[in-house]
Amino acid sequence: MTVTFESIWDFPIACYLFLAGLGAGAFLATCVIDWKNPEASRMRRAGLIIAPVAVAIGLVLLMVDARGGLYNPLRFALLLNNPGSVMSWGVVFLAVFMVVSIAALVLDLLHHRLPVALKAVGCVTAVAVGIYTGVLLGVVRAFPLWNNAVLPLLFLVSALSAGAAAVMLYGRLAARAEVEQLGFVEKLTVPLPYIEAVLLILLLAFVAGNGAAGAQSTLNLTAGSWALCFWVGIVALGLVVPAVVEGISLYRERRRPASPVASGVLAASNASVLVGGICLRFAVVTAAVPVLFL
Repeated sequence: MTVTFESIWDFPIACYLFLAGLGAGAFLATCVIDWKNPEASRMRRAGLIIAPVAVAIGLVLLMVDARGGLYNPLRFALLLNNPGSVMSWGVVFLAVFMVVSIAALVLDLLHHRLPVALKAVGCVTAVAVGIYTGVLLGVVRAFPLWNNAVLPLLFLVSALSAGAAAVMLYGRLAARAEVEQLGFVEKLTVPLPYIEAVLLILLLAFVAGNGAAGAQSTLNLTAGSWALCFWVGIVALGLVVPAVVEGISLYRERRRPASPVASGVLAASNASVLVGGICLRFAVVTAAVPVLFL
């Protein structure tokens, strides 16, 4: 028997969490690309566009969902009056990341090299934003699925996967000559679905053992109303497909260059990662059961 209730957060918040992580991951992937192959200008610019645009769209969705912030955006500034609050730190991380990512994009559009200090600050705040998307849910302590130490790490790894997938997908569709020179970046992304799978298993194990609400949340995910989203969206599309496709691609790359068919399969794998990322946030947001509900 599964238990359902009306969640305090829904799809717009899941989209915000995904887009914030996507933007952060895209910036990190772009810095790696710029480091290993500065000549990949089209992919670098694509990543620098994805980073602030994704986060900005996510913030708009957050303001729409939090209607008070939509009608009075200055209310978000009041969060800075409480420096001990997780949400206050989130505002700082997001604000700094937006400023840095926009500055990096402007410099790239002006054909200037990105300063090392700017990239360093951007990478630090990108990691902070990726972790914050999981910590934000944990503020609501009544939900065992949200209030645990594994979720921020899971969201961070998922953000790295999604950001890299988005940039690589653009490269496969519009800058194939550049993406073929970035084998090192592809090798870095190969372990990510495996790490994400381990963190997901740990999350379910910890949550399932955290009282009746935790057990019910786990059941909702794996066998209840969100089972299809979990097994097809998260596990199959988000983890199994990229793990298998990228693993086979890495093996074949040592023997023959990538064919158009192989490139198409890899592009589909990149898109699959993005689908898995949004499914992960949506399932975690909506399947959670609070302690007081049972």
